Amino acid sequence: MAWLLVIVAGLFETGFAVSLKLSDGFTRPWPTIGFCVFALASFGLLTLSLKKLDVGPAYAVWTGIGASGTAIYGMAFLGDLVSALKIVSITLVIIGVIGLQLSGSASEPGDRPPRPGSG
Repeated sequence: MAWLLVIVAGLFETGFAVSLKLSDGFTRPWPTIGFCVFALASFGLLTLSLKKLDVGPAYAVWTGIGASGTAIYGMAFLGDLVSALKIVSITLVIIGVIGLQLSGSASEPGDRPPRPGSG
């Protein structure tokens, strides 16, 4: 369940990055509101997921999904340049995200030693 939150948070990260572009420097109200909503949702879900996941892999997956999703959206809908190198690079990011997710992160708080100052 925690990994699902990270994935959805990564998709919301794509939403806030695209909204940031569309806001034209926060001068257009609806994209600016979209940015705020997507950003709050993204950070909120990431925060919830970090209660059960290690920060390194979770953050890497979150940013990987956001970066890949934003690049794909830009190429598909915003007229960003499409190149073989971009597609290969996005593919490598996605492979890295999958590898980090599969590398293992504690899924239950009892699976890891207590954090300093937490107990």
